[in-house]
Amino acid sequence: MKKFFPVYVRVPVIFFIVFGLMEYFIDSGDRPAFIKYPMLSVFLFVFLFILIAIEITLSAVNRVMYQLMTPEEKAKQEYESSLTLTESTWYKNLMQRLTKTQPIEREGDLLMDHDYDGIKELDNNLPPWWVYLFYICIVFGVVYFARYELFGGDDQETELKIEMAQAKVDVEEYLKTAPDLMDEKTVVLLTDAPSLAAGKEIFTTNCAACHRADAGGQIGPNLTDDHWILGGGIKNVFHTITNGGRDGKGMISWKNNGLKPKEIQKVASYILSLQGSNPKDPKAPDGEIWVDESAPKKDAPAKKTADSIQVK
Repeated sequence: MKKFFPVYVRVPVIFFIVFGLMEYFIDSGDRPAFIKYPMLSVFLFVFLFILIAIEITLSAVNRVMYQLMTPEEKAKQEYESSLTLTESTWYKNLMQRLTKTQPIEREGDLLMDHDYDGIKELDNNLPPWWVYLFYICIVFGVVYFARYELFGGDDQETELKIEMAQAKVDVEEYLKTAPDLMDEKTVVLLTDAPSLAAGKEIFTTNCAACHRADAGGQIGPNLTDDHWILGGGIKNVFHTITNGGRDGKGMISWKNNGLKPKEIQKVASYILSLQGSNPKDPKAPDGEIWVDESAPKKDAPAKKTADSIQVK
């Protein structure tokens, strides 16, 4: 292996492998780990120094061991090395096909006629790998030009706009059914029995201490009448439970106290289901009467006219 990967290749490769593993496994936020943790940098440099020292020591040991070998042992080692090189003939053949290099003995045949101050030039052909790459670039250029200039293919800017538009649609669709991303703009009133039963359980556990088990009000206001301090309706109640009440007025923000948006939706729906339940000894009304402006308005009764009055 050392025949194919000399020390100046092995040491950097091993070093960067260790460096990459540390960066991958150590969570350092938006900064590299070796900057955020200076001791890590010290460790890396010590590790690099140890690698170099080991390679120098092994190289020195190998030279000493080679000098101490008998001629027969040296011949045997050289023979084994030649076998190893023979095994890599496929690699040599591949490189020969890609480079078409000429042996140094044929340099005389490749010298060009002109001479400048004793400096001569070899008439080498371009290496095949370069020629192949050149042809590939030409083919790619023709295909690219035809695709985007002749046949109107989408360029990068157009592709970005299409993908951003699709991403916006996907996000909107996801938000419609993602309970944990619900807010007061997307919340809807729940009326099914399982949701209201779950909301009642949440209310009993978290809200009854201030509003009473029947929501008639204690420290907190009565939730069964038509008076609201911060507005009624599912959107306002959801917002109040999520973000808390007035500053310094006791109502906490439940989004920071363990309730998820879906749970807040259920308890808000349960609270609104108690409207008009008339609990015993309710707390006096707080706030103002709230009217849902978005609700469809009923037609006002028609005024009686003289023509419509029948005299008995």
